[in-house]
Amino acid sequence: MNLNPHMKVHLFIPTLNAGKLWPKVIASIKSQTYPIDKIIIIDSGSTDGSLELTLAENFELIAIDKKDFDHGGTRQLAVTRFPEATIYVFMTQDAILASSDAIEILVDSFVSSPKIGMAYGRQLPHIEAKVLESHARLFNYPPKSQVRSLEDAPKYKIKTISCSNSFAAYRKEAFEESGGFPSGTILGEDVLLAGAMLMKGWEMKYVAESAVYHSHDYSAMEEFKRYFDIGVFHADNQWIFENFGRAESEGFNYLKSEFRYVISKNFLILPKSVLSLFAKWLGYKLGMIHRQIPSPLKRSLSMTKGYWNSEE
Repeated sequence: MNLNPHMKVHLFIPTLNAGKLWPKVIASIKSQTYPIDKIIIIDSGSTDGSLELTLAENFELIAIDKKDFDHGGTRQLAVTRFPEATIYVFMTQDAILASSDAIEILVDSFVSSPKIGMAYGRQLPHIEAKVLESHARLFNYPPKSQVRSLEDAPKYKIKTISCSNSFAAYRKEAFEESGGFPSGTILGEDVLLAGAMLMKGWEMKYVAESAVYHSHDYSAMEEFKRYFDIGVFHADNQWIFENFGRAESEGFNYLKSEFRYVISKNFLILPKSVLSLFAKWLGYKLGMIHRQIPSPLKRSLSMTKGYWNSEE
């Protein structure tokens, strides 16, 4: 491993009632071999006892009101307050680092190539994950690493800028040159910044050797609401389609892959799989036409309800 002491790292994690996984997340961070200069927690008013665990650690704490949380704006606020690092690493409160060298491997991507502006790690399903949530992670986060640039857009289309702040890192120079995280987006601040970076000439890397355990056991209704928000995101950011294209075949590939996986693991949950896939499709389609939907109804269809406050 090419550990470079000049790569000063800050780790940022937004939290709100981090729950039972939080002690494991903290333990996985403290086990890291790479020297993390500062660990910054941005808490939105936790009341479940997780904030007390945070305060017991030697972490920097930024406290904000729950109503002020914004996926991009809140993360940008944290970087603005603690900018003195070469690499900004982001995680979510339910992502457990899978190995003690996970951050070291991720940071080494930037050491290996000066063209890498951002890198993101693999997401593995939690140990107790159910069949559908396991498949989602295994399909979207394969075991082979990959470097992508704007030149790859004709091949990978919108998947070119696929990434996740559940475990991602950004080179400060590329981060600033590309404008940082945008405010006021329903989700996808990571995708928007990745797209901006590639359009500035930077490259991004998927680092399969660096992983976290991170998955969700969503109900069909939760999947509907999540994909409604994704549809809203795409409808409001048409420049992504214009510069990177769409990936119409990806949904069909996912459907085939999930059916094969479900049949091999537990064919009895095939009806649940069908319902989940339909919920995703319907939610996404409605999200794409959200401007035609009354504001109060949009709030009820969305997983990110606070996003719609400005419309009411």
